[in-house]
Amino acid sequence: MVDFTLSENDREILESVAAEAKAGEKYARYYDEHEDEVLPKAFPEARTFPSLLERIRRRPGDDTPPFIMQMLIKLEREAHNSVPLRQAPAALGNAALNAAGTTEQKAQWGHLMLAMSITEPGAGSDTKAIQTAATLDGVQWVLNGDKIFVTNGVRCAGTIVWATVSKSAGRGGIKSFLVLKGTPGFELVRKERKLGLRSSDTAAYAFRDCRVPRDHLIGGDESVPRGEGEGSASYKGVLKTFNTTRPTVAAGGIGKALGAFRHARDRLAEEGVVVDWDEGRRDRSSAEQTLLELEADIEAASLMVLRAAWLASRGKPNNLEASVAKAKGGEVCRSGPQRAMEVLGAMSLSHDHPVEQYLRDGRITDIYEGTGQIQRLVIARAILGYSSAELT
Repeated sequence: MVDFTLSENDREILESVAAEAKAGEKYARYYDEHEDEVLPKAFPEARTFPSLLERIRRRPGDDTPPFIMQMLIKLEREAHNSVPLRQAPAALGNAALNAAGTTEQKAQWGHLMLAMSITEPGAGSDTKAIQTAATLDGVQWVLNGDKIFVTNGVRCAGTIVWATVSKSAGRGGIKSFLVLKGTPGFELVRKERKLGLRSSDTAAYAFRDCRVPRDHLIGGDESVPRGEGEGSASYKGVLKTFNTTRPTVAAGGIGKALGAFRHARDRLAEEGVVVDWDEGRRDRSSAEQTLLELEADIEAASLMVLRAAWLASRGKPNNLEASVAKAKGGEVCRSGPQRAMEVLGAMSLSHDHPVEQYLRDGRITDIYEGTGQIQRLVIARAILGYSSAELT
């Protein structure tokens, strides 16, 4: 039975997370306005709070599954529109390495922070359109191409690069390679300038005759499958990463909507506008009804995220549920802050209030890790039993 009841210990952990996120709020606007700067590994206030990783490790084995706790922590952190007091030691590339790397590769590179380089100027959600090429030359792979919007691309020690070894094979030719910073031919072109999430170091890369050892192919399988719907083992292995990262991304976007909702609710309460759930719709004001519907949408989206996480924590397939969570989270991250702005009025447009930043920071949730349109395709294929060739 699905049960999201939290123990007293887990409630205390989430309260500590909320307090830590609250302490980081004072840095949010500074780094929003100083996008060229990279966050330090830790802020002075971090010493005030115990290590979350240590607290998680000490939790009893029969407590809330770690992946579900990860979603709840993400929701609470992002609801405070803050920057983290401590920078995470791992990134998306680490999840890809864990999902598809060999035992030797995990042992060699697992301790490094690794980014993931997928998106290109001409290829985003359609991964078969990737142009970055990898050519085998003796005992080395030679990479050529460009990547954009690489999260943690400045601070990372290396990146997992998606490249094609055979364009004619489509997805079957897509492989992933580990490229470390400092490798000749690997250039960090720029730190991207963005609408939101400006405190996140997002980079653009160029690979020009970049040579990496043959064993840097993630998973080690050099075969190129042929045929409709085929994808390489490396491609499929890394793709499974999204079944865990998509709920996490959705939780972050929902958290932005939650923060905007809380701000709007509290500001309206100061003016005497308080939602009464027991009243009928005809007895509520438009502002009260908007807040009520927004809260319901946030709760529904959060439960979808937790459902996907619950399945993953039990080792069950969650491809459909992960896409449902991502699609709903992407919708709420767009509409939630906007509805909060509508009830707050013109004040919400000002930099003196956080809602406009919630709107900008949350907007990306519906785009990266697969757009909302892509998620709906995945959902439709899963429900109807269609292949990608039959439903695109």
